Amino acid sequence: MNALIPLVVLIPLGSAALALALPGRRRAQQLITVAALTAVLGLSAAFMWFTDTHGTMVMQVGGWAAPFGISLVVDRLSALLLAVSAVVLLGVLLFSLGQGLADGDDETPVSIYYPTYLVLGAGVCNAFIAGDLFNLYVGFEILLVASYVLITLGGTGPRIRAGVTYVVVSLVSSILFLASIALVYAATGTVNIAQLTVRIAELPDNVQLLLNLALLIAFGIKAAIFPLAFWLPDSYPTAPAPVTAVFAGLLTKVGVYAIIRTQSQLFPDSDISDLLFVIAALTLVVGIFGAISQLDIKRLLSFTLISHIGYLIFGIAISTDLGYAATIFYIAHHIIVQTTLFLAVGLLERHAGTTSLTSLGGVLRSAPVIAVLFFIPMLNLGGIPPFSGFIGKLGLFTAAAELASPGAYWLMGVGALVSLLTLYALARAWSLAFWRAKAVTTDGLAAPQPKTTEGQMLQGREQALLERLHDAPGAEPMKEQREIPALMLVATTGMVVVSVLLTVFAGPLYTYASRAGEQIAQPQAMVLAVLGQPGDLGSGSGDVGIGDYDPMASSGGGQQ
Repeated sequence: MNALIPLVVLIPLGSAALALALPGRRRAQQLITVAALTAVLGLSAAFMWFTDTHGTMVMQVGGWAAPFGISLVVDRLSALLLAVSAVVLLGVLLFSLGQGLADGDDETPVSIYYPTYLVLGAGVCNAFIAGDLFNLYVGFEILLVASYVLITLGGTGPRIRAGVTYVVVSLVSSILFLASIALVYAATGTVNIAQLTVRIAELPDNVQLLLNLALLIAFGIKAAIFPLAFWLPDSYPTAPAPVTAVFAGLLTKVGVYAIIRTQSQLFPDSDISDLLFVIAALTLVVGIFGAISQLDIKRLLSFTLISHIGYLIFGIAISTDLGYAATIFYIAHHIIVQTTLFLAVGLLERHAGTTSLTSLGGVLRSAPVIAVLFFIPMLNLGGIPPFSGFIGKLGLFTAAAELASPGAYWLMGVGALVSLLTLYALARAWSLAFWRAKAVTTDGLAAPQPKTTEGQMLQGREQALLERLHDAPGAEPMKEQREIPALMLVATTGMVVVSVLLTVFAGPLYTYASRAGEQIAQPQAMVLAVLGQPGDLGSGSGDVGIGDYDPMASSGGGQQ
């Protein structure tokens, strides 16, 4: 089974090369992409079963035993994220097929969309199975290079401007990450995560703190935590709807995953928990305040994305089995629900020609299916019982209450308030876009004025509210309204069903997340799985003393 680990990366990369070799055969590219992502989904599901039943899976690439070779590691956490990522990639792909993003749209270079999409998936999967920091860096770079192409598809002015910001911020983050890896290697003589668990613990406290903060800043930019999230609201909304959906669902979570790994594995005794509590609180508050002030629904969702990263940092800051379990469950929930909301907004934009609340209205009557497809994940993200969003937040608050520290109690209150504000922002957007009468008729004329006093008062309040909201910088004019293909509706409905299934099967999923949380809260588990009995490999002097150690020898089978 261990030999299958590289396939989650090799299948998308090989399929991308094959699709790129068939630039004029759109149908063949589509079939290749669907088949590749389906295969990754099947492998990920198998990995979930295997890791939960038999323990951590480890493969030493080329037969070189750790720490001298490249280790690929799959435990319960990475297996779950591989499976959830495959579901999102496949669902968004079907949506894009229905939308015609890559089949005849003059704005989209057909020949590179599918290969680039597969490369993005390969980068995400590589990051989740990386057993050393440099391979994790390679995974980030693979997905970022692909994202540079996807975010600028069509070459429109706003997309190019957003792409420039995204590229510059991503390059800065990558440089910081690479510099952090250099610092880690200089201090320990290795980049293997399992061996670093042993060696970093032997370093002076001030050196550990420096390395911890360096990695946190690098990953914090990628995860979009405060104050490093300024780039996201202006970057994601300008991309095509499927690209925005997959970016919102996956890319920031790769950064969060890296933070979980470093905090739980490399710095389990770190004293920056108070700092993480502050970062979590500020991310929650600043993100939701930004969402409340937005006039454009895509930007509103982008700010809620930032805000809910704060919940994940909250769980990481708790640093207990319960905290990690709730964080893992909430990551799976948020990837699915945030992606689904962006797909629903993609349907809305295609139906109405805009996502600005000033031009929307009456969609509940003209497109009730879209209204329902937005409404269900909206309640889920807002944390309404019994949805998975409520279960995830309840898990975080329970873990915080068990920690019983002043910072944890204080952050519980902030989290509860932000949950209410999230529901308020989304419900207000739904009411203005779907429930209220359209302000402008299809022929461009003003809609009839209400005849009753109550109707006139309500319209006046709506107008005053809209005047207080802020539109996106350089907002695009209203686009042509187009018919929604059935496949787009099917794909979005499927993602809504998946989000509901998170609630239906919340018990088994949360139990799995609890076992995953217990696993990552024990750093020595990965050390034993990857290195076996590390022996003298724990020297933190920076000298990789081989002695009688045979780097081609087996490292113990990779099971725990």
